[in-house]
Amino acid sequence: MTSAPTTTTAGPLDVERLIQDLTLEEKASLTSGLDFWHTQPVERLGIGSVMVTDGPHGLRKQDTSADHLGLAESVPATCFPTAAALGSTWDVDLLRRVGSALGRETRANDVAVLLGPGINIKRSPLCGRNFEYFSEDPVVSGDLGAALIEGIQSEGVGTSLKHFAVNNQETDRMRVSADVDERTLREIYLTGFERAVTRAKPWTVMCAYNKVNGTYASEHPWLLTEVLRDEWGYDGVVVSDWGAVADRVPSLAAGLDLEMPNSGNIGDAQVVEAVRSGAMDEAVLDQAVRRLLTLLSRALPAAAEPSSYDAGAHHALAREAAAAGSVLLKNEPVDGAPLLPLRAADAAGVLVVGEFARTPRYQGAGSSQVNPTRLDDALTAIGELTGADVSFAPGFTIEGVTEGSDEQLRDEAVEAAKTATTVVVFLGLPAADESEGYDRDHLDLPDSQVALLQALAEVTPRLVVVLANGSAVALSGWEHLTPAVLETWLGGQAGGGAVADLLFGAQSPSGRLTETIPVSLRDTPAYGSFPGELGHVRYGEGVLVGYRYYDAKGMAVSYPFGHGLTYTSFEHSDVTATVSGEGDEVTVTVRARITNTGAVRGAEVVQVYVGDPESVVLRPERELKGFVKVALEPGESREVEVVLDARDLSYWHPTLRAWTLEGGEFLVSVGASSRDLRATVSVDVTAPPLAAPLSDDSTFGEWLDHPVGGELLRAELARPETAGADDQGNLELDETMAKMLLDMPVRVIANFAGMLFDRDGLARLLDQAQERSVRA
Repeated sequence: MTSAPTTTTAGPLDVERLIQDLTLEEKASLTSGLDFWHTQPVERLGIGSVMVTDGPHGLRKQDTSADHLGLAESVPATCFPTAAALGSTWDVDLLRRVGSALGRETRANDVAVLLGPGINIKRSPLCGRNFEYFSEDPVVSGDLGAALIEGIQSEGVGTSLKHFAVNNQETDRMRVSADVDERTLREIYLTGFERAVTRAKPWTVMCAYNKVNGTYASEHPWLLTEVLRDEWGYDGVVVSDWGAVADRVPSLAAGLDLEMPNSGNIGDAQVVEAVRSGAMDEAVLDQAVRRLLTLLSRALPAAAEPSSYDAGAHHALAREAAAAGSVLLKNEPVDGAPLLPLRAADAAGVLVVGEFARTPRYQGAGSSQVNPTRLDDALTAIGELTGADVSFAPGFTIEGVTEGSDEQLRDEAVEAAKTATTVVVFLGLPAADESEGYDRDHLDLPDSQVALLQALAEVTPRLVVVLANGSAVALSGWEHLTPAVLETWLGGQAGGGAVADLLFGAQSPSGRLTETIPVSLRDTPAYGSFPGELGHVRYGEGVLVGYRYYDAKGMAVSYPFGHGLTYTSFEHSDVTATVSGEGDEVTVTVRARITNTGAVRGAEVVQVYVGDPESVVLRPERELKGFVKVALEPGESREVEVVLDARDLSYWHPTLRAWTLEGGEFLVSVGASSRDLRATVSVDVTAPPLAAPLSDDSTFGEWLDHPVGGELLRAELARPETAGADDQGNLELDETMAKMLLDMPVRVIANFAGMLFDRDGLARLLDQAQERSVRA
């Protein structure tokens, strides 16, 4: 690996002076990496190099060699829970604290930018990289991503929000075209990025590998300039994903500032040639250099001050986060009481089954792999927590770890279970099943694990399943065998201790699902159009992604979005929604009183959904628009508040190409999941009537409903020579004909002799509509 110089400038860079002093070749060099992880220096002018490195959930700094998929040894760092688990916390304050810890470790290792978080939408549970992403919902993704960014950057180092945009699969990821309409883009796939960019201002944004509607994201001026910079006001650096640049010059022109890693200086030479030939204005290059020098200047204060971190405290925080992100899916009574939590006093009779309890699956594969500072396993942690010598049986094999066959290990586990009071079986996906670089082709647990569970269920009713996986797995084929299921995702280096805390009641589960668990793969919204074919993937489900799809279809699911049980109970009462203002200035203040009605401390995630019963476009039954997590002692009650604005009530109008608020009734629901709505309040919102542009191709109905066009049309119909209407412009046609007419373009009506108006009448309508539009 090329040795990288450090930044030598003592104070902030004089960016404008440096732009004047840099040669064309030096400017071009700054827009590509020095090597795999460092930016280019210009030592002649005292511009040093800084290091960036992977780390959505933990620092992955490679000191001795470099690769993109995490195969080379990296420095020890805290492996926090992956985003699948962090997302399930629904806890913005916790995410900021995790972010601050990540920032401290980043700074202590002389790294300027941590490459994360990833907030891509979980379009399909098959995506191999879903463990790195928060949710199927953009509000959860955007708000938690913003919190993590704020925490990291509070320590004086930067982040890289990724992967921008529509990177929702690993299959053919470096060239596939995600073909998606603008409304779906805006409402589902860009909203999370918008919330994170505008609220947290990440130092960098990383563009995706894939194409968006046929254009590489790295060369997409609409994405990188019009939307990201012009609309959202982003002023930071846009960096490529590693190897995402297909052609450097159009990428730079589109708004990409930094190509990573170094491409052998080929791209630099292309940029120089483009400027010299006049194919690209040097001002475009100067703007990219200005952003890069600003990034370097931001990184200088932290680079100049030594830093350290408390590895023990960070491990404790990782344990807290792993517990908070675990979701208790099921906890049915056995012998008259919910099976969980178990009593520590009874731990001697507990049998732990499953190699994952001893050899934890705690992170995903690929570029996010972290070399943990320590690693807890659940088997040891249970013994430490309870003081008992807990029995263990591997139950199934993990390649290269467990000796024996699956059948032999299953038989041994079943024999041990016959004398146990309770069996806790650890199941999950093998590491090879999900990774960066490829997608899954099914949702199932390995057959050997399901067979083990079936055999155990035959000898004991007191059976707890603990899952470890990066994305949703199907439970419908086996969950009837067990009264309790705890989903822990990939819980990081302290996940084993967190599981012990939850099983034995030291912590009450507070995680909630941020992705729906479907009954089967065939039920999923993208089934049949994932991962695409012949270089294209069609987003045919539109805005009906995740719970939006299941709720709109009224489909059964194994567990709905937002679901999660705990060891206490909560009452939602006094739910109100108060409207203030109108139009773009409208706000809806939602309040609810939450009471812990159980016997132990716990946390509730209060979810606020909005539905629009009547709209000119298809809208989901309900959409999450806000949430708050509140921890309460037994008997404690607290009022929570979520304030919605006009954007929360709006949709992207495909004709107006703008966020559009329709006046009228909205349904505001407060609940504990998308299917567990505790109260729904109807509110009336005032907004100006829609005024889409009118043309000769607009339908008769569109003209009639238009606030300007309707008046003009009725005046035209009231002319004495018009047949089929009275002198007030009201139609005198039978119901069937009137309905047919509403759907006809007005040009068609004008071409039919003897109908409501002729071509001259249509010309008058168009002229008058244009005149009114100009005056407005």
